Amino acid sequence: MSYEPPTPPATFTTEIVNTLNESDPEQLRDVATYAEALAEHKEREARLEESADQEEVEELPDDLPDDVPAKATVTIKEINDNRYSYWQWREGEKIRSQYKGPVNPDE
Repeated sequence: MSYEPPTPPATFTTEIVNTLNESDPEQLRDVATYAEALAEHKEREARLEESADQEEVEELPDDLPDDVPAKATVTIKEINDNRYSYWQWREGEKIRSQYKGPVNPDE
């Protein structure tokens, strides 16, 4: 270990260097811990933002009725050996459904 103080990165401002030089060892360790955690947080945020930008927007079905919201999903129910599909979505605490039609066995 050298007896000379370390050289600060060239990207540090004079204000940052002076503040660090005036800090005691415990404060410097706290700064290092905080800086590492902050760097990880910012990297994670950047990854999440990048992945959100890359996600494909799901296209709405062509047969979505005007009174059915875009967030609706298709649910299939079997009644007396017949299969029917319904649009379903949530409105507050309630689940709403709208009949779509019989299920085609070729689908």
